[in-house]
Amino acid sequence: MPVIKKGGPMQITDDLYAYEWKDYFENNCNSFYIGGNIGALIDPGLTKHVPDLLDKMAQDGIDTNKIRYIFNTHSHPDHFEGSEYFYNQDIQIALNKEELEFLQGPGGELYELFGLATPQAIIDLFLSEGVLALGDDEFQVIHVPGHSPGSVALYWPRQKALFPGDVIFSQNVGRTDFPGGSGSLLKKSISKLSVLDVEWLLPGHMEIIEGTNNVKNNFKTVVDHIFPYI
Repeated sequence: MPVIKKGGPMQITDDLYAYEWKDYFENNCNSFYIGGNIGALIDPGLTKHVPDLLDKMAQDGIDTNKIRYIFNTHSHPDHFEGSEYFYNQDIQIALNKEELEFLQGPGGELYELFGLATPQAIIDLFLSEGVLALGDDEFQVIHVPGHSPGSVALYWPRQKALFPGDVIFSQNVGRTDFPGGSGSLLKKSISKLSVLDVEWLLPGHMEIIEGTNNVKNNFKTVVDHIFPYI
C-alpha cells in the first residue's frame, strides 16, 4: 500500500515517490523520483520550483545528492526547464534526440510565449525507443509523439509503473495545438501505451491512477469519449 501524506507527496513504493503539482493558479508538472541505486528524477518542472521540490524530497528522507539522472518526457517548459538546475553536476540529463531538435527549432517558441529564455539544453543521455538499463533495473522507453514530436514514456515493468508525460491523463489527454502537436499521432501513441500491464499511471498533470482495472478503464474512457474530438 502507498504511504499518502495529506497535502504532500506520495510514497508509492520503497523506491518510488510522486510529487503532484496541485496549485491551480500556476502551471507546473508532476515530478517523480525513483530511488534505490537508480536515482532518477522524472520531469523536474520549472526551474523556479526545483528548490522546493528538492526540499520536499529531503523531507521524505531522500538524499538529493544521489540524483544520477534527470529523465525528461518532453521539452515543454513546465517539464523540462528545471533540468538546467542540474547542469555541470555529476548528473545525466536525458531527452529524446528528436525532441532536442524540436526544442532547438519551433519548440523554443513555447518558452518565448511564456516569457522564458530557451534553456541551453545540455543533454548527456539520448532516449531512444527500447530497453534502458538504470542501476540494476531495466525500463522501457517508448516513443509517443503527438503532444510533441519527441515525447517519450517510461515504463517500469517490475513495478508496473507508467510515466506517460503529457500523452494521457485522468480522463483526458495532452494538448495538440502547440507547435509539433498532432492529434492523429497522439491517438496512435495512446493506443500503443494502452496494451501495457500498468498498476500505476503516473501522468505529467492531474491525479495518479492506481490499479490495473482503473488504468484500463481510463484508457477506454479516453478512447471512447476523447478520441472523437482529437
